[in-house]
Amino acid sequence: MSEARIDKWMWAVRIFKTRTIAAEACKKGRISINGALAKAARMVKPGDVIQVRKPPVTYSFKVLQTIEKRVGAKLVPEMMENITAPEQYELLEMSKISGFINRAKGTGRPTKKDRRELEDFTAPEFVDDFDFDFDFEE
Repeated sequence: MSEARIDKWMWAVRIFKTRTIAAEACKKGRISINGALAKAARMVKPGDVIQVRKPPVTYSFKVLQTIEKRVGAKLVPEMMENITAPEQYELLEMSKISGFINRAKGTGRPTKKDRRELEDFTAPEFVDDFDFDFDFEE
């Protein structure tokens, strides 16, 4: 197979969980092939570079082989090559760390787990390290 639909290919190589989500991402303008925005029916061929925007990161993949049937996870490296820049992964890591401090508006209250993680992240380490008592009455 020399060409495949972009939505089927992204589903087949497990970039998106369902083909519907892949087609929706194309419709929203989050997918580009060789720098041009792509519709769901756009055909890809080996050698194409696909960029997928999943905020805050833009992933880049090089098509090595075109397929339209879903394959096992172990076969995915034969179908595509991940060429995402290291800066994008650093940006993802920074957003994970800062996610507790600047919560997006409308996300609701933090869960109990979020609160505990925030307290662990912001709590000073040296507060309870004293082994002696102060005698303030004298």
